[in-house]
Formats: sequence, structure tokens, C-alpha cells
Amino acid sequence: MSETPVTVLGLGDMGTALARALVGAGHRTTVWNRTAAKAEALAAEGARTAATAGAAVAASPLVVVCLLDYDSVRQVLTPLGEALSGRAVVNLTNGTPRQARELAAWAAGHGAQYLDGGIMAVPPMIGTPAAFLLYSGSPAAFTAHRTVLDLFGESHHLGEDPGRAPLYDLALLSAMYGMFSGVLHGYALMRSDGVAAADAAPLMGRWLTAMSGVVDGYARQLDSGDHATGVVSNLAMQSAAFVNFTGSARDQGISPELIAPIGDLMARRVADGHGHEGLSGLVELLGRERPGGAV
Repeated sequence: MSETPVTVLGLGDMGTALARALVGAGHRTTVWNRTAAKAEALAAEGARTAATAGAAVAASPLVVVCLLDYDSVRQVLTPLGEALSGRAVVNLTNGTPRQARELAAWAAGHGAQYLDGGIMAVPPMIGTPAAFLLYSGSPAAFTAHRTVLDLFGESHHLGEDPGRAPLYDLALLSAMYGMFSGVLHGYALMRSDGVAAADAAPLMGRWLTAMSGVVDGYARQLDSGDHATGVVSNLAMQSAAFVNFTGSARDQGISPELIAPIGDLMARRVADGHGHEGLSGLVELLGRERPGGAV
């Protein structure tokens, strides 16, 4: 067994996957969960179970936290206080940049190094080449424990600001949910006319792959502030066509609520005189988007 002890607090599906990756790599892994029964399978695989969160933290210099939300994290960590001193806390709980910064300040006040993180994977992907994780916060903690963190997936440290990793996490997940919304609406539309989702899936996947180039294209337009140069399908044309998307949905008895918001934004942008631009200009309607708070 490796002499590097690691503690995992929280054994939901993701926490269990993280702990399993550590145990599988031979690390001395201590686990804790409010519902102790969730630790039984890991114990059978070689993990050590702790009766309390305090006992779990005392067992390792590296503490990985993966709970439901930041309220849960606070409830678990606050009573421990000074017991965290000298340890590295890696919080992989989904939250906001503000929550991460506040928790980092609290941890520092109790002598702990703090890393916040975002997991760009679902539990079955942990420990595979497909998984990558985003970290920000203490560079010293990241450097010291990089070998352990890489067991979960490819590690990316985004800087000392503990709020940076959750910012990236939420941005990437927002893009994911936007895609999910379109896919689900598309399937609902097909099913309303008797087409099985499985029959539509190959073309749906092919089309989304073909459109993935917009990620880099929109980034260039947003960073330059130029939403018009090289536009192939301008907003005026797209907005005029979008009424067919919502109209056909209603004709088929399908609610357009998953896709309607972007249509409303397109109409507003065209009404403001930007019909010659591309879709990237919609960001200008969302408020602050540039460093320094420019609108």
C-alpha cells in the first residue's frame, strides 16, 4: 500500500467513484459518510471507514470533500475547525465562485490549504482518460498532491483565485445544459410525429459534432468584440426562421419552453439594430462579460 493517506468525505455516487480510484491505486484511503452503510462496499475493497468526520480528517493530510452542496460542506467542516490545520482540503462540491472564496478564507483562517475544484466527468468516467478536473486555490497544495489528484482524471490548475475553478465549472456545465435542452426539444418534436428518438439519434449526433466549431469561433468574436466579420448566417435571417421552431412545436403540441429564450434574445438584438451580426452578439444582452466589468 502507498504511504500517502487520503480522506474522502461524502460517498454519493461521485464521492464513491473518487474513493474507489484512490483505493484502486493503493492509497491508504479513509472514508466517511453520514449514512455509514454507504461505506460498506468500499471497506470491502480496502478502504478504512471512520465513524465521524473528525476521525476521518485526523487520518490524512489530504482531505477530499464531495458533498451535495456548500451548506453540507459547512455543516461537516465547521465543527472541525482547528483540526484542519496543516492539512490540504480539496473541495469538489459544486458551488459558486463566491461560495468557494468564502470557504477558502475560512479554511485559511483555520490553517488549512484550500483547493476548490470542478469535476468534468460523471462517476463512471472517474479515473479514465475521458475525465478532467479543474482546480484553483493554493498552488502549493496542488503541486504537493498533483499525483493523487491525477488519479481522478486530467488535472488543470487555473490559478490562485479559489473562485476560478467553479466559474469554469459552471460555464462548461451551462454549455452542456444548453445542448441538453436542444437535444431534448428535438427529440420531443420528432416523437410528436411518431419518429423514435433512436431513429433520430445518429443524425442528431452528427449535426452537433459538425457545429462544435462554434466554441472557438464565438470565443474569437467575443474577445475581439466584432460580431459581424465573417458571419455566414446573420441574426436577422436566424430570427425570422426561429418563429418556425416555436410555431411548429406548438402545432405539434410540444411546449417550446426549452428553446424559446434564445429566440426572444435574437428578436431583441435584431430590434436593437444588430441584425447583420452573428449569434455571439447575444452575449451583449446578458450584462457584464468582460474583465473589468465592461458592458
